[in-house]
Amino acid sequence: MRMDPRIDDYIARQADFARPILERIRAAFHAALPDVEEGIRWGMPSFSYGGRPLANMAAFKAHATLSFWRGGEIVEESPSERAMGQFGRMTEPDDLPVEPELLRMIRDAAALAEQGAPARPKKRPVPEPAIPDDLSAALALRPRAAETFAAFSPACRRDYLEWIVEAKRPETRARRIAEAVGWIAEGKSRNWKYERKSSR
Repeated sequence: MRMDPRIDDYIARQADFARPILERIRAAFHAALPDVEEGIRWGMPSFSYGGRPLANMAAFKAHATLSFWRGGEIVEESPSERAMGQFGRMTEPDDLPVEPELLRMIRDAAALAEQGAPARPKKRPVPEPAIPDDLSAALALRPRAAETFAAFSPACRRDYLEWIVEAKRPETRARRIAEAVGWIAEGKSRNWKYERKSSR
């Protein structure tokens, strides 16, 4: 067993109700994974496997917690429990899952750790807003502006389109279109005034 004396000290400092909970958690990790590694992370006892984090435990004034690193993939948790680990506010050892279930969860956590970090879902591209007819007509009268607008990045075009369609009054919208076409013909982005100031 790789026992970290700092965790011994941490457990010894806790309230009477918390020590048996923390000791049972610690014993379960060593029973499930003889090669589990102990340490202190963010001021709390933590467990890792092959250098990858598995879980941490902590004691507070009136409760203790156990948080698996990828808990949502190990045990179903309610939104109210997420800030308190997967098992909520524990006040006695029986608040933990029964030992065979807890050992299974610990081994599942190790298996997930060996797989590495979960792949992040790819962000869906945000569709570009359609060019309004009145802006399209104004650009058609200024071929240079139309060509420059087409060459802008999608984000730059979106800035102009959103600014124009957000106008509440027809006269405001018409003024914004006229200003936009003038700026675009000069190759300027929607926020060109601020960009020039920030570059000074």
